[in-house]
Amino acid sequence: MTSDGTPAVVLVSGGLDSATVLAIARDQGYACHGISFDYGQRHRFELDAAAAVCRAGGAASHRVLRIDPAPFSGSALTDGGEVPTGRSDREMASGIPETYVPARNLVFLSMALGVAEGLGAVDVFIGVNAVDYSGYPDCRGEFIESFQRTANLATRVGVESEAVRVHAPLLELTKGEVIRRGIALGVDYGLTNTCYDPGEDGAPCTECDACRLRERGFRDAGLEDPVRRRCS
Repeated sequence: MTSDGTPAVVLVSGGLDSATVLAIARDQGYACHGISFDYGQRHRFELDAAAAVCRAGGAASHRVLRIDPAPFSGSALTDGGEVPTGRSDREMASGIPETYVPARNLVFLSMALGVAEGLGAVDVFIGVNAVDYSGYPDCRGEFIESFQRTANLATRVGVESEAVRVHAPLLELTKGEVIRRGIALGVDYGLTNTCYDPGEDGAPCTECDACRLRERGFRDAGLEDPVRRRCS
């Protein structure tokens, strides 16, 4: 499918999933407008990564939306608590982790929807992944489907004309499959940052859930992580 320069909003966190989604949207012919969020997260290095990903990925624009961090309290990513490390696959697959940020994707998608309407766009792309989702309720297909229904009830464009479409092309892919798809599209994963607790220079901790899932993804894809190689 090609979209001949149709505008779309792409949520870009700077991680490997969002970099892959940006490449997928670009490959489908969309003029991609990347948005990232500064919500007081401890892993703020991801915002530098997001900017680099958007530049390299040919985004038509990139903006960082700043949000009062107060509503996002209660997460290890915002309140300064300990980021869980060294968890097994079984532990990561059970329960909601301390790194869950309250209603984050609900808020982010709502703001992305507002940006899309302002741009005259009806397509929003997000890199949620339900296979390796590590317990996050707002990365499930049920949530994406529900939000799309709400979006078409809550917006002028949804009510009066073309339906809003929320694209989650990675939803049913493993991390290894995501990486192989991105490599085929020319994604430079050396620009991405996945770690929940990186060093000041962006070096990954290698032990948080996000790092471990990323490591497994590159191993399953039969590839070396360029970020690990650079930091070793």
